[in-house]
This record gives sequence, C-alpha cells and structure tokens, in this order.
Amino acid sequence: MIAIIDYGAGNIFSVKNALDYLGLESKLTSEKSDLEAADALILPGVGAFPAAWRKLCESGLVDTIKAQSQVKPFMGICLGMQLLFEKSFEFEECEGLGLVKGYVDKIPDTGLVIPHMGWNKLEYANPCPLFEGLGDNFVYFVHSYQAFCPDGELNAYVEYGGKVPAVVSDGKFVYGCQFHPEKSGKTGLKILENFAGLIGTR
Repeated sequence: MIAIIDYGAGNIFSVKNALDYLGLESKLTSEKSDLEAADALILPGVGAFPAAWRKLCESGLVDTIKAQSQVKPFMGICLGMQLLFEKSFEFEECEGLGLVKGYVDKIPDTGLVIPHMGWNKLEYANPCPLFEGLGDNFVYFVHSYQAFCPDGELNAYVEYGGKVPAVVSDGKFVYGCQFHPEKSGKTGLKILENFAGLIGTR
C-alpha cells in the first residue's frame, strides 16, 4: 500500500486518482500508524513553502516521515519535493525535512515568464530507477521556486533559462519530482508505476 500523506497542503486527490488508474493500492492518510504500515510514501504539496512546512509540523508527522523515508520508497511531488530539502527562502528562511542536500529559492530572472508553467522535456543527468522505460519525455510544471542541489543528487532537469532540477534523489529511498507526474500523461504515469516498482527491492 502507498500512503499519500494528507497534511492539508497537497494535491492529494489527483495523485490518488492516478494511482487508482494504475491499479495501485493507496490510501490518503494523516495517521502515523498508516505511514509506518505502508510500503511506500508520497508527499504531495501545493502553495507556499513556509505555510506547508507549518502544516506539516502541526500534523505531528515530521519525525515519522524522516524515519520512514530511510527504510522505504518515498516521493515528494512539486512543493512536496521542495520540502525534502534542508531549507527554503520562499518569503522567509524556513527549514525543511533535510532528506536531500540543498535549498529552495526563486527561479532566477532570465526574462522568461515566472511562474514556470507548462510542458518541458526531461534532460537526464544521473541514472534513476524512475526513468526505466522512459525516452525523451515531456512533463508538466507549475512553480515559481526551484531547488539548488549538488550534482550528485540531480537525476533530471529541464532547460528554462538555465537548468531547473526536475528529479532529485538521495541515492537510497528518497525521490523528488518538481513536476506533477499525476498530470503528465503517459510519462507521468510510468514514473509513478516505476516508483511503485521499487517496493521491496531496496
């Protein structure tokens, strides 16, 4: 079972619908016991980092998330990916989960429209099991802030006035997708399917 963490700041229903479409058992939950019993975890997120972080802290799930992310597949989506990092500078300096090295800040001004919204082609940087069976694929983004992380944790990026991290990982159990796989057609569904395929393999 994949637990979709419901902390009041996520696009939880679209993720649930995508997993249902794939025939993958999942549950929307805010219960520690469900996170501990799950085979994998997904942390969605929409909105601003500080508000989402406060809600996550208020949920009482931070310590459980940190512990479970060390023993089972864990994916952060969009703002959920940004919450994986050590800190963010969106509106104010704010700590994050610290599961992936780096920080989050505004997408640099290169004359392109911000927010970055629409379809972009993934450019692969480092191997990642989420890419199994993918080729040159486009995924859907909606965001104004991006991750800044070491090259070793960057698996894929898109070009938008520069390299914008699209997929990151810690090399163990933690993965982050800046785009919305649940809104990215066949490519996004394949990424979610590959994520589910990690259950029991690490």
